[in-house]
Amino acid sequence: MKTTRNTTAKTAVTEILKESKTALSHSEIHKLTKDLCDRVTIYRILDRLVNDDIVHKIVDLDGTVKYAKCNHASRVHIHNHAHFSCENCHEITCLESVKPSYIIPHNYKVNDINFTLSGLCPNCLNSNI
Repeated sequence: MKTTRNTTAKTAVTEILKESKTALSHSEIHKLTKDLCDRVTIYRILDRLVNDDIVHKIVDLDGTVKYAKCNHASRVHIHNHAHFSCENCHEITCLESVKPSYIIPHNYKVNDINFTLSGLCPNCLNSNI
């Protein structure tokens, strides 16, 4: 198994995702790093964080990939929660307490779940009242 270094860029990306209350796209993360590293390096860091189960990918309603920090306590991680995509502000939020359920034929094997609800988030809902 290859060991990884904790570079300044990796630490910065991890900290950005840890502090964010919503999922962020690659370009949003790149802007927040203030040109600490190039786009390719950020892609590599994000791929490593996904492979290490530190971050998970979410595809929004427009097909944009966003990233959010995993909030699990154990190293055995199954990404099994819903996401909420706001149709107004376009933020994606992990809904850790909402567990998607499904029934699948016995001859299929599920490796990942991408369950996204859409509508208005509490901030946008309250501002429209």
